Amino acid sequence: MEGICTSCLYSSITPLSIEYRNRRKLLNTVKKNRSLSTRICAASSVSTVQTPSEKTALLVKDISRTSALEQLDIERGVCIPFRKYSPESVRNKVLESRGQIFSLVGRGIEIVWSLGLYWTTLVYDYLVGRDEEVVPFRARQLRKLLCDLGPSFIKAGQVLANRPDIIREDYMNELCILQDDVPAFPNQVAFKIIEEELGQPLEAVFSKISSETIAAASLGQVYRATLRASGEEVAIKVLRPQIEPIIYRDLFLFRTLASFLNGISLQKLGCNAELIVDEFGEKLLEELDYTLEARNIEDFLENFKDDPTVKIPRVYRQLSGSRVLVMEWIDGIRCTDPQAIRDEGIDIDGFLTVGVSAALRQLLEFGLFHGDPHPGNIFAMRDGRIAYVDFGNVAVLSQQNKQILIDAVVHAVNEDYAEMANDFTRLGFLASGTDVAPIVPALEAIWQNSLEKGLADFNFRSVTGKFNQLVYNYPIRIPERFSLVIRSLLTQEGICLTLEPGFKFLEVAYPYVAKRLLTDPNPALRERLIQVLFKDGLFQWKRLENLISLAKENVTKLSKNPAFRGNNRGASNHLKNVQKLDLTDTIKDGARLFIIDEGIRRQLLLALTEDSKLHIEEVVDVYRLLEDQVDVPSMAMELAQDLPSVARDILLSWSSSVLSDR
Repeated sequence: MEGICTSCLYSSITPLSIEYRNRRKLLNTVKKNRSLSTRICAASSVSTVQTPSEKTALLVKDISRTSALEQLDIERGVCIPFRKYSPESVRNKVLESRGQIFSLVGRGIEIVWSLGLYWTTLVYDYLVGRDEEVVPFRARQLRKLLCDLGPSFIKAGQVLANRPDIIREDYMNELCILQDDVPAFPNQVAFKIIEEELGQPLEAVFSKISSETIAAASLGQVYRATLRASGEEVAIKVLRPQIEPIIYRDLFLFRTLASFLNGISLQKLGCNAELIVDEFGEKLLEELDYTLEARNIEDFLENFKDDPTVKIPRVYRQLSGSRVLVMEWIDGIRCTDPQAIRDEGIDIDGFLTVGVSAALRQLLEFGLFHGDPHPGNIFAMRDGRIAYVDFGNVAVLSQQNKQILIDAVVHAVNEDYAEMANDFTRLGFLASGTDVAPIVPALEAIWQNSLEKGLADFNFRSVTGKFNQLVYNYPIRIPERFSLVIRSLLTQEGICLTLEPGFKFLEVAYPYVAKRLLTDPNPALRERLIQVLFKDGLFQWKRLENLISLAKENVTKLSKNPAFRGNNRGASNHLKNVQKLDLTDTIKDGARLFIIDEGIRRQLLLALTEDSKLHIEEVVDVYRLLEDQVDVPSMAMELAQDLPSVARDILLSWSSSVLSDR
């Protein structure tokens, strides 16, 4: 048990299972050496090495002793034994010399003075009764104040722009336009950093490099260059010099100030303020290490390697380091220029379907998603693919979180609002033990109001606006990873509306989810499919027809994308796969369940004979929807080949029932 992190023990997270980023590279190492030198350990189906007595002893410990970071790991189902951020490491870095202590004191006075002065004006507005009428002015004042206080506060403001649990919506709207564009630092400084990382002169590696930055932000800036050896165009991302001590100093001060706000935070959000700072600090320090961003790019490349509709830039590892990142140059069209996209012969609807499907795959399939997909980070390639850049801000969802999200979708479809509220607790929006009864009617009102407008008029921004009010009025905290999810979906919906004002995000999202439910071999999704198809014990024939129709619609829209008409074999093979719904595994699993599972068999037989009549007409309708999607002879052959394993399962099921009867 030595070396296992506390949060793994409290939450029964298996330390030998590996969540996202390092699982492929370290899988063989873990098999050979059952050490805990993995970067991330996460909840999965792998069995834990704890004995029952050890587990019991650990679970009865007072969980309040866990640190804020350990609580985050428990909530996320993901723990990071060797993390870049911890309150202790930040404190040690900031207090390691007398000069830094003097700098800390000076910076602390500056922050307290600036924020205190601003808070005083808010109190004065309240006392004279004009607090509501001056909100737009005070919101602009806050945005300018955060810009003046530097990169840490700019990043904090961008986070607050997606945190309705912390600030009002009108302030959020103002912070949404907060830019982290800052003046570029001198080329000679940037080029010196690049040479230090490369260990050789610029001229030895690059035949050409832009004299001006392509983009400059608070943490770094980007140049365009040409590799001398191959002539390939690359983007060079350089970290701003001396930015790390500034960030560490500010994070220390943030956490110190947060400790005075724990009482208010516990009352309003159900968690202490230090936990919110730890979430923020963890993500911010990750963005300062370009080796992590390089790893993110490689993970995205692996995820989309078989998808010809998505372009991820290649990273040049041998030329990259912690302060410099060299990656393939993306020569695409900005997603804010619909006419340029049409001029390239790209079907806008097909391209948008690809974009929404790629976003949902990141969220629900891979559990690793781009956290900042603004128009500057997404491009349309001339062959119809969607391209992503800037992978410094990504978020990981554990398998557990993904399954709960899908549960929430199922509960929404079934209008089970009490279970939806419980899903919020399981995802960390509500503190464990919170009474969800007052929240259920509010959730129902939001969802019902949205559904009354119909699928065609549904949009995330209107629903999010109502949800923001709910979050602000109840002790709900939006976990940092889900604030990124919300921001990601809202941003991408905004891009879609820019390209096609009549575009309906959910009209693409629903068909994708329907396709996943029908075709994904994951047993957990099979279980959710059954939950969707049965309501109050009755089989929902119309819902099954809708799922099939929506899934076919997703396939049709995807197949329109010109990326499938490429000359490469992968594109043509993928086109064959997307032109039809692959329901082979679903039908095989359904047949197996019908034979083996007595409960499912009874439910299906009842479905065929509900209301004292045979539902032959419904079966025929379903068959007509599927007849052009399923090769019946091939399906029959596969079912026949699967008979031995089915027979084995029947025998095992029978023997288990006999033994249980005894």
